[in-house]
Amino acid sequence: MKIEFENLSKQFEQGRRVLEPLDFSDDVHTMAIIGPSGGGKSTLLRILGGLIAPTTGILRVNGETVETNEAALQKYRRKLGFVFQQGGLFRHMNARANITTPLERVHGFSREEACERAMELLERFGLKDDWKKKPAELSGGQQQRVAIARAVAAKPRLLLLDEPTSALDPEYTTEVLDIVHELKEEGMDFIIVTHEMGFARHACDKIAFLCEGTLMEYGESERIFARPETENLRRFLGKLLQWNV
Repeated sequence: MKIEFENLSKQFEQGRRVLEPLDFSDDVHTMAIIGPSGGGKSTLLRILGGLIAPTTGILRVNGETVETNEAALQKYRRKLGFVFQQGGLFRHMNARANITTPLERVHGFSREEACERAMELLERFGLKDDWKKKPAELSGGQQQRVAIARAVAAKPRLLLLDEPTSALDPEYTTEVLDIVHELKEEGMDFIIVTHEMGFARHACDKIAFLCEGTLMEYGESERIFARPETENLRRFLGKLLQWNV
């Protein structure tokens, strides 16, 4: 998927600038956005997903400019899948309803089609027997698996994940990352904001290092980890990898 942006920036209330003007152009299949907290990673992902509009700049996907009016953004978002830190599941709905509701209300599936698709995904992700459970009755890993199932149910052209394992214990983190890797093997394009450096290095083709609102480094994942070019990236990786076994 071709992603391009020119002079893209974001400034929030009281003049607080989160993203400095950024320029980027590449064919993206699997990319990890890494960097220190507060560097603008989630903001950039939300702009790419049409959840917020940039303050300045132009975003293009496959050569088409993403307009920033709400009607255009709603149409654009229908083509994408989202997974957030806490999953964003509807707390009052069971696992199956969390998947079927967007399929019916947003994507025009019939009730029968939506249920069939939901159960197909729940079985695939090891949740067939848990479809009646509400989020509070599921483990953290199970909740995120439901969230991923919901995100890919309508077969989006791009999956966006914002630190989907940040609140999970290690065993649940592995569950979720394994599923994302399976989706990659099936040809799903995705962009993930993550602090899981092993996953970023081995499961993502490209790495974007965002620091202080600036895209300081970008390139093939193996090069980024083996030969970082900036002191900021070397320091960042050194801190994260210090205690790796």
